[in-house]
Amino acid sequence: SFFAGSFFSGALGSGFLVCFSVAILAQDSVQSAQWQRPCTAMAPKKQTKKPLPKAPLKKEPAKKEATVETLFEHRPKNFAIGGDVQPKRDLTRYVKWPKFVQVQRKKKILLLRLKVPPSLNQFKNTADKSVAAQTFKLLKKYQPETKKERKERLLQLAKEGGKQSGKAPHFVKCGMNFVTKLIESKRAKLVLIAHDCEPMELLCWMPALCKAKDIPYMIIKGKSRLGQVVNKDQATCLAITSVKKEDEADLAKLVSSAKSNFNDAGRPKWGGGILGPKAQHVIAKREKALADEAAKKAGLMI
Repeated sequence: SFFAGSFFSGALGSGFLVCFSVAILAQDSVQSAQWQRPCTAMAPKKQTKKPLPKAPLKKEPAKKEATVETLFEHRPKNFAIGGDVQPKRDLTRYVKWPKFVQVQRKKKILLLRLKVPPSLNQFKNTADKSVAAQTFKLLKKYQPETKKERKERLLQLAKEGGKQSGKAPHFVKCGMNFVTKLIESKRAKLVLIAHDCEPMELLCWMPALCKAKDIPYMIIKGKSRLGQVVNKDQATCLAITSVKKEDEADLAKLVSSAKSNFNDAGRPKWGGGILGPKAQHVIAKREKALADEAAKKAGLMI
């Protein structure tokens, strides 16, 4: 028993020593690991005082606009995509005009720039609006019959036996060859010539013929207007040979105005030769420079 107790006490003492030594070694290893770990702690930040915000300026209270009660509310338009309908704009300069319109405009500019002989330039002098209105009012009364009216008249004449009673009706005469014969035979009392006949060489001699035969003539704007009188699309010239007694006074007024404005107007003059605005500005600038230089020279001479 003595040996057993001593052995048991010796075993307990050696076990306690082993545990104590293991605990000391573990503590030493933890402390060595802590000393070997790099230091990751950050230095404390310096405390800086933030600047205080500035005192806000005193804002004046907004004046309230006087609201006027109206029946319709003001709604401003929004011309963005998908908004209100766009307003109409002048797109004249962006339009590609048809070929005939371009030719007309170029021809007009050429007639302004180039020198136009008197025989062609005289057609720019046309009868004024009031005289033309009186002329067409008279021509309307003596409008020739249409094909339908002529057919009905001939049928009625055939039923009556083919004998025409009374004098021949008064009609306006048309056709360049027919009007020329009336002028040469001095049967025409008033000749009306269109100002826009093309080519103009077809009629440029007719005013001279009327002056030579002492027959009053007028140049009227629009061959289509003359054509409407004789039931056609266009007519270059018309002639009045006779009228009724009640219209003789109106015809005399037109004849007197035609003689004063056309027959007795003297010889026609040259036309055209009008420069464009750019060329006119260049010439005016050049003339001004020459005038200034001449004034300086005159001042030095004095």
